[in-house]
Amino acid sequence: MFNLDTSFSIIILVLDLFGTVVFAVTGALRAIEHKYDIVGIIILATVTGILGGVMRDTILGIFPPNNFSDTIHIVMTTITAIIIFLLYHRTKKYENLFNIFDAVGLGVFTFTGASIAYSLFSSNMVLIVISGLITAFGGGILRDVFVREPPIVFTKEVYAVASFIGVIIFLILVNIKLQFEYTAIAVILVTTGVRLISIKLHWNLPKVKT
Repeated sequence: MFNLDTSFSIIILVLDLFGTVVFAVTGALRAIEHKYDIVGIIILATVTGILGGVMRDTILGIFPPNNFSDTIHIVMTTITAIIIFLLYHRTKKYENLFNIFDAVGLGVFTFTGASIAYSLFSSNMVLIVISGLITAFGGGILRDVFVREPPIVFTKEVYAVASFIGVIIFLILVNIKLQFEYTAIAVILVTTGVRLISIKLHWNLPKVKT
C-alpha cells in the first residue's frame, strides 16, 4: 500500500504538476484555434489543467481541493498558456502536438488520480477507478465543452478505455506489491501508448449507424 510519506508526496506532486502543464498546453492550443484572446487562453488552459484534480478531490472529500489550497498549479497553467501564446506560430506546424500532449496528460493523471485514491481508500476499487478516470479526463471534457465541441472522450478513438486500462494495470501492480516508481512508469506508458496507438490506427468504439 502507498503511504502519504515524503517520497510519495513529492513524486505525486511532480507528476501532478507535469500533468497539469501538459493538459494546460492542450487547453491553450484549443483556445488559440478558436481565436480566444490571451485572457481566454489562460482561463481555458487553467480549466483544462486543474479541474480534473478538483473534481477528484471533491469526490475523495479533500477540501479545499489541492489545486486551490496552493497557487503553484494556477501559476504553472498561466505560465504555460503565455508560452504557448508566444510560441504558437512556431509550434503549429507540428500537427500532432495536441494529441501527443493530450495522451501524455491522460496517462499521468490516470496514475495520480488512482494512486491518491488508493492511498486514502485502498480497499475501495470502485472509488480508485472513478478517481483515476475523473482526474484523467475531467479537465478535457470541460475544455471541449467550453469551446463548444463534443468531448473527445465521448466521440473519438479510444480515450476513456485507455484510462480504464491504465487504472486496471495500476490495481494489478499495487496488489502484487510492485515498487511505486515502476507502477507509475507502467501505468503512464500503457495509458499513453494505448491512446496514441488508437489515434494512429483510427480505433473507435462502436457507434449507432445513422
